[in-house]
Amino acid sequence: MTRTVLVVDDEPKIRDLVRSYLEREGYQVFDTDSGNAALDIVRRVQPDLVILDLGLPDVSGEEVIRVLRGASDVPVVMLTARASEGDRVGGLHLGADDYVTKPFSPRELVARVGAVLRRTGGSRIDGATTHAGGRLGVDPDRREVSLDGRTVELTRTEFDLLVTLSSRPGRAWSRYELVSRVQGYDYEGYERTVDVHVKNLRRKLGDDPRNPTYILTVPGIGYKFGPDADG
Repeated sequence: MTRTVLVVDDEPKIRDLVRSYLEREGYQVFDTDSGNAALDIVRRVQPDLVILDLGLPDVSGEEVIRVLRGASDVPVVMLTARASEGDRVGGLHLGADDYVTKPFSPRELVARVGAVLRRTGGSRIDGATTHAGGRLGVDPDRREVSLDGRTVELTRTEFDLLVTLSSRPGRAWSRYELVSRVQGYDYEGYERTVDVHVKNLRRKLGDDPRNPTYILTVPGIGYKFGPDADG
């Protein structure tokens, strides 16, 4: 699945530059100039990494990372003009995973993003996982799914949906979150399209919609991967 990065900076030119270099390396990028908007995007989209400027117009970057660290372990790379040793140490003490000072090399920043994701694992689970006592296998790297030893052919959307749900068994995902994860934050399609993909996914997994094992409906919210399937 494509890694997602949120870029938070009040300078449009910097956001555009960083987005360009990240997308060139295959990342999906969201961006904002607002600390409050950044916190909202993190809650709804759950990016794999956040690039965070400290000098934001509404909420300071320090406050943003304090709030993040109270609710999330998403990796954070600080990107700021504050270059003193005290600033760098302070940023790392707040919970940043790396600290890049302006002016900066976009290529170096992208390399640091990759290094942080390799070190922390991001907010998603990499590598093959098995569920339901080994009956269901999900391999994000190979983009393969197997059931009882047989390959299950899924569309890209169905596969990404299954990977997202199975990465956090028991966690309830709203339709908006699932659309954002699978189709992208700017996707303008109707959130209920998720229901169609879930219906097809259940059918391919042999999951009884009236009594499902793998993909459970959370009334009024969306879906979750059944905890009982994670044995």
